[in-house]
Amino acid sequence: MEQSLEAYVWCKSLISSLVHNDEAGEGVISTAIAVLIMAFLGAAMWVGFNEIWGDARDQTAEQINNIGAGAP
Repeated sequence: MEQSLEAYVWCKSLISSLVHNDEAGEGVISTAIAVLIMAFLGAAMWVGFNEIWGDARDQTAEQINNIGAGAP
């Protein structure tokens, strides 16, 4: 019984050493994807911020011109 267990362990060790699963780059790839997603979100937020800022600037200038002209 002990010899068969040793033979089983030896065979499993041999098979696992021959079939090598290399996952060394998985963390780097996942990090790169996360960085790209964050960059895309940041760019989208910047475009939205500029759009809102431009609208606020235009409305403020319009209100100031209305006040200066004496219009209600």
